Amino acid sequence: MSIAKTDPKNDFFVKFLDDYFAECDEHLTLIRKHLLALEPFINQPQIDRSLIDELFRSFHSLKGISGMVGLTEAEQIAHQTESYLRRLREDQVILTSEALETLIAGTHMLEEVIAGHRDQTPKTEIAPVLARLEKLLAGGSTRDSVSDVSGKHAVTELSIAENERVARALQLGSKVWRFEFVPSASLSERGVNVNNLRSRLQEIGELIHAAPRVLEQGAIAFEFLLATNVDEVSFASLLGDGLTYTAFESALPILSSVVDELPRASQSPTSRSFSNVVRVDLGRLDDLMRMIGELTISRSRLDDHLTHLESGMAALEWRPLQEINQVMERELRALREGVMRVRMVPFSEIFERMRFVVRDLARENKKKIDLELIGEETEIDKFLVERMMDPILHLVRNAISHGLETPGEREAQGKSPVGTLTLRASTVAETVMLEIADNGRGIDGGHIARHAKAMGFVDQPSSFSTSTILDLICTAGFSTREETDRAAGRGVGMAVVRNTVLSLGGSLNMDTEVGRGTSFSIQLPLTLAVADALIVSVDGQRFAVPQSTISEVIEVESSAVKAFEKNEIIQHREGVLPLIRLAKLFGLKENAPAYFHAFVVGRESNAVGIAVDRILGQREIVVRAINDPLIQVPGIAGATELGDGHIILILNPGDFTRSATELRVRPESNTDAQL
Repeated sequence: MSIAKTDPKNDFFVKFLDDYFAECDEHLTLIRKHLLALEPFINQPQIDRSLIDELFRSFHSLKGISGMVGLTEAEQIAHQTESYLRRLREDQVILTSEALETLIAGTHMLEEVIAGHRDQTPKTEIAPVLARLEKLLAGGSTRDSVSDVSGKHAVTELSIAENERVARALQLGSKVWRFEFVPSASLSERGVNVNNLRSRLQEIGELIHAAPRVLEQGAIAFEFLLATNVDEVSFASLLGDGLTYTAFESALPILSSVVDELPRASQSPTSRSFSNVVRVDLGRLDDLMRMIGELTISRSRLDDHLTHLESGMAALEWRPLQEINQVMERELRALREGVMRVRMVPFSEIFERMRFVVRDLARENKKKIDLELIGEETEIDKFLVERMMDPILHLVRNAISHGLETPGEREAQGKSPVGTLTLRASTVAETVMLEIADNGRGIDGGHIARHAKAMGFVDQPSSFSTSTILDLICTAGFSTREETDRAAGRGVGMAVVRNTVLSLGGSLNMDTEVGRGTSFSIQLPLTLAVADALIVSVDGQRFAVPQSTISEVIEVESSAVKAFEKNEIIQHREGVLPLIRLAKLFGLKENAPAYFHAFVVGRESNAVGIAVDRILGQREIVVRAINDPLIQVPGIAGATELGDGHIILILNPGDFTRSATELRVRPESNTDAQL
């Protein structure tokens, strides 16, 4: 019998699985953090008990909840790991480097098993990891300190809250019984399962505790603690259904001592913070954001109507309406920001995973790497975290595989044998800045040029600018690696990185210097739902430009525009700025005023000026993304509705920050780009 066979259409079970995966993420985040913190205690006689206590608690919880959903593979791994941690906690073994590697391998396998269960992929083979964990348990002290875990009289380890409920039930005169249920195929055929028995037990008393246990040879049993006032003869009807029971009072002193062992862990900041956390499905927050979006549009309509009424109303009548409108605007913005804060999660959710990745790849590539994490408290929309996990992972792998040298190579160049990899996150206005930097070999433009020519991407190798190098390495199929490995692929990763960043309304930039290192910087909006935008006009058509993507707005004199290799440029801040006329790009009528406005997007060498006829003002817009590939157009991110009821397109300036070659407008492309 397996709980996982429950009908997937059952709403309760689906919601329960959502909670299971969310709780697994929390525990795995803590496990990764605490396992890495154990490294200084390798081969040391004393170890930080609080770390072991937290790890023990997390693996114990994973074992219990995995058993509840029928994920026996995760349950077995967590159980074996918990058993070893029990020996560490009781000072029966000393932590070795091999033991820590085995614990980390077990954690990796736990992640794979849980992710596979969530994504409904084929089951992962866990036998090799279980064998390593069993070998670990077999070593060390000759005393079998874990035999009681799978024995007949195993002592249940309760949480502090459950222990208090047991004590309270006894004080009130109730008796506490320990029931054990061992499922079997014959019982399952009769319709007897753990859910059925749980319901029957709840009918006769208060169910204090329910958890699975791994018996000998991997068999599973389920434990229940029941507080009840009914007579023992009432249990007779349950005995024929695979249940056994014993009185629980005799085990209580042992339970109390077990709980007393962990006073510091139970009062840790992490434990306290979980008591104030309420899990909310992201879909519900999306619904809230959609409602706020509709309110934003309605308030914008109200604002337009009030503007039209101003000229026909007395000031004494119009002013109170305007004041109410302004109050609504402030409160609506505060509501939007409040919901956004609920959606925000710290970058530490990504950074902590990178610690494991860097550690593994450094060992695999025989490199010494010092990982610096800056701005872990910086917050970003949960949706963006999910989308950016793989791109950041690829950039980190590239830095280790391509960027950082081996200790011998670094010493030969007069560098420290330990390379530095820096992950830095920060917020600037309504944007998030993320930087992945290394102090390795840097990117050789000549090397890139030769590979580009050999692969047919360019006709003649030449000296490439940084933006051109970035464009090349972000081209699908381009790679400087002859062979693939875990860290580097075959020329598809960087293309996916850039496309993902651009699809999120962000930008990707790169700085590199041969022998000094490489830095990739990613700029992303804080949210994709509601944004402040500039409304611009070209040939009578209006467009919205997310304000977070604009670095500045400039006024340009037409006579200051110069032609350069079929492109236009203007002088700007002691340099030159490529100029794109939005009218020409979209095949609209071009006007020839003496002055026009342009907004600058991108940074440094990737900066581009976008010329428009007029800038009409600033609005708070609701972003409606265009996801249909049949109607997607480069440079267009989505659409929004203004207060006057008109639909206008939202520009994606990230598509404009290409190299000068890509920005060259060809006449034959105008028809395809028309909107």
